[in-house]
Amino acid sequence: MTETDDRLAATKRELKLYLQDARNAVVWKLEGLSEYDVRRPLTPTGTNLLGLVKHLTGAEAAYFGATFGRPFEGGPGLWVAGAAEPNADLWARPEEGREFLLAEYRRVWAHADATVDALPLDALGKVPWPPHGELTLGRVLLHVVAETQRHAGHADLVRELLDGAAGLRPAGAVLPEGDASWWSAHRARVERAARTAATAAGESVPD
Repeated sequence: MTETDDRLAATKRELKLYLQDARNAVVWKLEGLSEYDVRRPLTPTGTNLLGLVKHLTGAEAAYFGATFGRPFEGGPGLWVAGAAEPNADLWARPEEGREFLLAEYRRVWAHADATVDALPLDALGKVPWPPHGELTLGRVLLHVVAETQRHAGHADLVRELLDGAAGLRPAGAVLPEGDASWWSAHRARVERAARTAATAAGESVPD
């Protein structure tokens, strides 16, 4: 194996690690919640935890499946790809069980990882909806890492709005240590700073 091969193999391993870290973050945000809370919309556009899982399942199925001629049996169609009605992959219907959707997400991980392991990073695939066209596996892998991390951030906010739970992972929050009163004081400090800056800019601030 050449030095270039070694570097490419290391790059692939690192991208897979970042992807798995994001996958795990999304999944643990559902732990300990009721059936209602994993499904309920917390933003005006309907963002919800189980819907994020469903969407990411469809994304990995498409990007690491049909794109490289390795179809994944299952996974929701993506509305952006014209395979479903608008936003159909971003919420869970009552008959779609939580455990089933989580199992499908984990199943697509194995399929995606097998695609990544089987092909070189410069392998070309054709994304089956415009405007992407042909993309390398490396470009697709980078995109899915970014997309999953983005949705992990959405899950962070939704979970915090639900019950205040926050942090990157259960055993490592990557947040300052502080009790409820500390966080309340911190939030008040941020609010005061925002009001002071707005007043200095001549803006009106709501009461």
